[in-house]
Amino acid sequence: MLDSSEFIAKYDQHDALGVIAGQPDQLLQAYGELDLPSADGLSSIVLTGMGGSALDAEFVKNWLGDRLKLPFEIIRGYELPAFVGKDTLVIASSYSGNTEETVSALADAEARGARIIVIASGGKLIEAAKTRGHAHVRTLPEGHPHFDLPAGLQPRLAVLYGVKALVSLIEHLGLLTGLSDELQAASAWVKTKQPAWQAASPMADNPAKRIATALHGHPVVVYGGPTLSLPTMKWKIDINENSKQLAFYNNFSELDHNEFNGWSHPVPNNFRVVELRSDLDHPQIQKRFDVTNKLLADRFAPIEVVADGETKLQQMLYTLLLGDYVSAYLAFLNEIDPTPVDLIEELKRELA
Repeated sequence: MLDSSEFIAKYDQHDALGVIAGQPDQLLQAYGELDLPSADGLSSIVLTGMGGSALDAEFVKNWLGDRLKLPFEIIRGYELPAFVGKDTLVIASSYSGNTEETVSALADAEARGARIIVIASGGKLIEAAKTRGHAHVRTLPEGHPHFDLPAGLQPRLAVLYGVKALVSLIEHLGLLTGLSDELQAASAWVKTKQPAWQAASPMADNPAKRIATALHGHPVVVYGGPTLSLPTMKWKIDINENSKQLAFYNNFSELDHNEFNGWSHPVPNNFRVVELRSDLDHPQIQKRFDVTNKLLADRFAPIEVVADGETKLQQMLYTLLLGDYVSAYLAFLNEIDPTPVDLIEELKRELA
């Protein structure tokens, strides 16, 4: 079925495959001159966001956590931690600009006198940015600094726009240099990998289609290590939102201290386990994958995805984009459009 263009067209009514294919170009987005708060005396960075709008920060933290010298925290909720104050840079990130938790956290940051930047495509956050004195990509007579993201996408498929916005911010604040060049090179590299995952590539040559077929009709567990912690989470999210299917995730070595033991009791054999593996992980992490698989061999046979690429950034992009394709093909096998999230939208209406 996945080799039939008619079958795919029937369910890909919002061109999810086209959006996925264009994601590497999101890393090339230019934001122009930035009018940002001062980095003088900055003690920490906090990004507040939910769902896909926090994934850009998770990506940057996964990629640059061993290079950034300032604490970088991600807050998912209505309120900020007690340490946030005038020496904290608070980034309010919401693709729609209307996420209620993020709007609330922005007000909390304002009340504490924090330095503020908004990343959004519109909504209440951009309105606040234009009227209440926060940073903006363009120089405005007044307003919060904010990044205008291109509108019209699902947040989970606009993550790399947010990554480029955060990288631009980090560079303009002088915290790290050369990151945009790294993104440009990695974007060009991962584009060379995409043809093997696209619809024109037949099942026999297409790992994304084969993995999706193996996952069809089964709850999915995704395991990864420190190098690929964000892609591991993203696979789970994409299967939930794109494929509309249950999925869970965890990372080594934490999972060996708790979840591993959960496989002791007889487990229904309908689970499918995907492991994202990197040769950049600590040798002991790689050993944990092998020993865990050996001890649980009678519970599951993992689908192993070995990350291609020489750098952490390349490996993250490789596994992230492969997971996007897998989740889209899995949606088609489930006979649904990957793009809408009707149940989430219904929840928002009930909460309004």
